[in-house]
Amino acid sequence: MSKTIKLTSLAVALGMLSSAAVAGTWSVGGSVLAQSTPYKGIKSKDYVTPLPIVNYDSEDFYFHTLAAGYYLWNDKVDQLSVDAYYYPQYFRPKDNDDRDMRQLDRRRDTVMGGFTYRHVADWGTIRAVASGDMLGISKGLRGELAYLYGFHGDKWSLVPGIGIKWDSENQNRYEFGVSSKESRNSGLARYRPGDSWTPYLELSGNYKFTDNWSAFAMGRVDRLPSEVKDSPMVNKSVSAILWSGVTYTF
Repeated sequence: MSKTIKLTSLAVALGMLSSAAVAGTWSVGGSVLAQSTPYKGIKSKDYVTPLPIVNYDSEDFYFHTLAAGYYLWNDKVDQLSVDAYYYPQYFRPKDNDDRDMRQLDRRRDTVMGGFTYRHVADWGTIRAVASGDMLGISKGLRGELAYLYGFHGDKWSLVPGIGIKWDSENQNRYEFGVSSKESRNSGLARYRPGDSWTPYLELSGNYKFTDNWSAFAMGRVDRLPSEVKDSPMVNKSVSAILWSGVTYTF
């Protein structure tokens, strides 16, 4: 699998995909994920990635391709889970087209762990996520809070949402900072960002062809904060993701 896959929280996206699954069910399928990264010197074609899907949901735990969790609380109104998910801190200098960017250090992948809470009501859904780097790669922390409202038909659903994400100082410095050594090697200015708040919009949809076969699509756009945009590694003001595919549930 390509190391270019990245979502602000890929576990959140995987959870959106299977949020309507019946307890005790498996889902398998295939999908394509496309992303616009804020790093300069990146070829857009490198960020289109095929992604297999293997999901399992029960009343006590779940496994969603690259994320897994155990429910501490799980009913029709409230869900609280302890989670772990793969998080690709995906910058690889050798793949970059910019000469200065190729002199920077690689950012390595990690596993994030934490909690996800959902409250479902007639007026919408509140989703909160808190996680931290379990492997000590970035030593970073992350948090999200989102509001979603779903529209549902007999065979389809459409769920728009709005949210905000917090990244700690350590997380931003690992992904977007430039150390003194990197500055000397590359000629880029030394950069040490602080923590940040990132607003975002998301939209997910699902259509059931039969009781077993479904198609899904989800997209998300993050408006990057100044702590990220001011990095000499970055040349965009937004990052975006589009993910779509087909699943078979049994």
